[in-house]
Amino acid sequence: MSFQTEIPVIRDILAEGGIILYPTDTIWGIGCDPFNPTAIEKVYALKQRSESKSLILLVDAITMLREYVTDMPPKLITLHEYHIRPLTIVYLRTKNLPNYLLAEDQSVAIRIPKDTFCKTLIAAIGHPIVSTSANISGQPSPMSFESIDPTIKKGVDYVVQYRQNDTHFEPPSVIATLNHENEIIILRP
Repeated sequence: MSFQTEIPVIRDILAEGGIILYPTDTIWGIGCDPFNPTAIEKVYALKQRSESKSLILLVDAITMLREYVTDMPPKLITLHEYHIRPLTIVYLRTKNLPNYLLAEDQSVAIRIPKDTFCKTLIAAIGHPIVSTSANISGQPSPMSFESIDPTIKKGVDYVVQYRQNDTHFEPPSVIATLNHENEIIILRP
């Protein structure tokens, strides 16, 4: 099935505060509109996860990233463009994001996926989408659609049909941050 036919349906579900189960550039994820606090609460409840653990945001390009991050040194742009594996960066200085999306230190983790489906969906929405692994908190991340807990599948408002037959996804992304001295620190290789 082509994902193009699903994009308008997914966009409408997200706009109405729904949560989705969808393939990312790494593993299957649970997503929602990050600007809808009710949808965020639904994600935390489904995952049985503490709200003190912040969620990752996906953006479609550097242009969108600049709308939410105040400090984009050239080395970070280069890292985004040339890093081979999916890369999530924890940004310490953010803007235009509600406090409930931020960690205790006011940081936020953001990734530009290397996946056409994700980029197309984000572009259609016009702003970031939440991405968190499609598992109950503390359980292993699912490496295929088949390995997703039935509780998660039943607990979302929409399950994306695209890529359900893929048997393997990439491992979770590399996580890095830029410290206050503008040095890149790898948090998860």
